[in-house]
Amino acid sequence: MIIRFKKKYKINKTNHLVEPDEIFLDSNNQENFNRQQFEGRIEKAISKKTIFSLGAFFTIIIVIFFVRLGYLQIQKGEAYTNRSNNNTLEKQIIFSDRGIIFDRNNVPLAWNNKDTNNDYAFRSYISPGFSHLLGYVSNPAKDEKGKYWQTQFIGKDGLEKQYNDQLNGQNGEKIIERDVRGQIHTENIVNNPIQGKDLITTIDARLQKELFSVIKNTSDMYSFKGGAGVLMDITNGEIIAQTSFPEFSSEVISQGKDKNTIENYLKDNRKVFLDRTISGLYTPGSIVKPFFALAALSEGVISPEKKILSSGTLIIPNPYFPDLPSIFKDWKAHGWVDMRGALAVSSDIYFYEVGGGFEDQKGIGILKIKEYAEAFGIGELTGVDLPDEKKGVIPSPEWKALNFKGEPWRVGDTYNTVIGQYGFQLTPLEITRAISAIATKGFLPSPHLLMEVKNDFKRIDKDIDENYYKIIHEGMRDGVLYGTSAVLNVPYIEIASKTGTAQVGLSKSKVNSWITGFFPYQNPKYAFTIMMEEGPSGGTVGAVSVAKNFFDWISLNAKEYIQ
Repeated sequence: MIIRFKKKYKINKTNHLVEPDEIFLDSNNQENFNRQQFEGRIEKAISKKTIFSLGAFFTIIIVIFFVRLGYLQIQKGEAYTNRSNNNTLEKQIIFSDRGIIFDRNNVPLAWNNKDTNNDYAFRSYISPGFSHLLGYVSNPAKDEKGKYWQTQFIGKDGLEKQYNDQLNGQNGEKIIERDVRGQIHTENIVNNPIQGKDLITTIDARLQKELFSVIKNTSDMYSFKGGAGVLMDITNGEIIAQTSFPEFSSEVISQGKDKNTIENYLKDNRKVFLDRTISGLYTPGSIVKPFFALAALSEGVISPEKKILSSGTLIIPNPYFPDLPSIFKDWKAHGWVDMRGALAVSSDIYFYEVGGGFEDQKGIGILKIKEYAEAFGIGELTGVDLPDEKKGVIPSPEWKALNFKGEPWRVGDTYNTVIGQYGFQLTPLEITRAISAIATKGFLPSPHLLMEVKNDFKRIDKDIDENYYKIIHEGMRDGVLYGTSAVLNVPYIEIASKTGTAQVGLSKSKVNSWITGFFPYQNPKYAFTIMMEEGPSGGTVGAVSVAKNFFDWISLNAKEYIQ
């Protein structure tokens, strides 16, 4: 048994002695404090002054709260009760801006015009010469109570209609508090509007304006009903210019306020709303001859060197009525012409014979005429990115039976079809695409107006010798050097072209004047077509003159297209 003795030590007020066993114990108790958690630190008690300060602060806050509560509930209680009963909350549309349409050089063609007196921006358009291309929009509309029943812009024609979904943005929304007098008290945005997508087109606004100007001036001065023009890059299908005359104001139609102007548009017998480039079907005349010359060579019915006499008339005997032969006229007597010459001077008799045959000269016949026309895209849609495109019409025995109560097809019908008359119809863009395949020796481009659209070349469904294409090129170039397109024999660019004059109307007193072709001749890059509608048959000014003025302007103001 161990007996422990306690030894008493006297402890004074200033000294605190430690027991020996406590000393030994502490020597083994090493520091293991977590300083981040404030372990091992000496804590100091909060002073009474700090406690009183915090208490005073919170007391002041509570007093202010109850004072404000009393003010709202007692002094202003009735006013705010009336406001809560009478004020209304309503949702209001924040209209998004429609996407801007630019030309290939970033020139705005259609944009948004801010109006401080209106909830949305009105659409504005470049002019003149662009209305059919761009189209117009229907603006958001309210009912009699001021509530919007149409909350979006709606494209109604042209690119505005074709790309409406991309151009339209996404409307935003805000909450508005109004009193009984309609005054706004608060306004909070719930969703911000998102602007529509901008579009870059293939159009060159400079060329578009000038082409429209020369077509309009020629129509006004020489009594044409209207006209249309197309210029396309055949290497990629990009449409550089595409315009139609007469036209309307896109802004007037979009806003719908000028009732008199709109009424005059509707009454105008020139069909102001018709886009003649893609929706107008016109008798082409001789501009279709290059395709049937190529068909005659490919089908072996004639050699390019063989000459045919054009005396001015071709007479077909009538076995039933010998005194009443069928007479088919040329526009003039050309003498002996081979294929190149026939294209250059546009001999009708030459093509009567290679198309329908005469005496010992074989013809390709109406079925081959239709077959080759279709191979070059005539009679089908071009697929251009615009609404309301129409496809051409190629006369055939089936077509005649359908439209003329079962009448049989005759050789005279073939004669008229091969020179682009009878029931032949096509659009200016359709022939531009077709002549591009002549220029490229068998490749049909895909015409388009949006820059981001990729071209998709289509090989024509005919295996044609390249040498035959070369002969057609030479014939079209001869047309510029000494033939019907001689006015285009200019020093700044070599052009190959084919003209056409199609008689229209019951009395044949009006004509459609055409020119189509490509340039540069040696290395084709661009195809073009100009059509002047229903001018006087005896006139000397037509599509060729328009083309000359247009190319002269390009040579001075847009040289990059002819270099």
